[in-house]
Amino acid sequence: MTAGAGPAGETVLAVDIGGTKLAAGLVDAAGGRILARAAVPTPRTGDGELVFAALVGLFERLGADRASARLCGVGSGGPMTASGERLSPVHIPAWRAFPLRRRLEEVTGLSVFVDNDAKAVALGEGWVGAATGVGAYIGMVVSTGIGGGIVLDGRLLDGRAGNAGHIGHVVVEPDGRPCFCGGRGCLEGEASGRAIEAVTGRPAAEAGPDIVRRCGTLVGRAVASVASLLDLDLAVVAGSVALGFGGPFFAAAQAEIDARARLDFSRGARIRPAGLGADAPLVGAAAVALHGTGRLPCCP
Repeated sequence: MTAGAGPAGETVLAVDIGGTKLAAGLVDAAGGRILARAAVPTPRTGDGELVFAALVGLFERLGADRASARLCGVGSGGPMTASGERLSPVHIPAWRAFPLRRRLEEVTGLSVFVDNDAKAVALGEGWVGAATGVGAYIGMVVSTGIGGGIVLDGRLLDGRAGNAGHIGHVVVEPDGRPCFCGGRGCLEGEASGRAIEAVTGRPAAEAGPDIVRRCGTLVGRAVASVASLLDLDLAVVAGSVALGFGGPFFAAAQAEIDARARLDFSRGARIRPAGLGADAPLVGAAAVALHGTGRLPCCP
């Protein structure tokens, strides 16, 4: 593991914002260990203030050690404006242009850094996970939604407004289902937890083997396109759907990559579960803060 992002004893207040749950934790800035955590289901409400209150309520549950935090890092579903100044997560309709960064700075008194949750996972996996020492890869979250973060030449790609890496909106079925973004046939509209529930009427955790294989195949199809487009050969995948589906999902994804990534430089591209497992979102959120201050030992 790579370490050295912060002095011993310093922690980062890490926040993970998803359509299914909100989570907060204290993460060791020196080595990426989660020292305390709390989570709550994301409120189903049209009132953005209720969602924010539920998030802030998690901080008290972290205990007195939260005073050791010197920074706050946030990973959230997007889209968002540059630097996460305003968030409009697809799966949290109560937040549209919500000024999360400013509101958290007011509540915590800390410097707050916000980025896409999948970009956060990419940073965390490069710091202390399955992509440590790798200079070109995509980190993915396959959960309620699907997102990605791309590292090329050892640097995280941001894009014009900070939204680079949205692999969930790569088209994998040209005549496929309407996507939540308004498009059609997107990976997120076909293979995310929300899409699976819409098609089957049951939570993704109850999906049968055919659904698991299909989701893996579609994720592999998208990864193969990215591998050929960007000359990278590793995808590291976190998220409750991918990790919950486990081996059969990853086997189907790898088979599709092998069948479709056929150029000399893309052949042999690999897909792996996130090395941080279920810890990836919170460790990634901490990595967002360290990256924002130039202290992350990977992905400057």
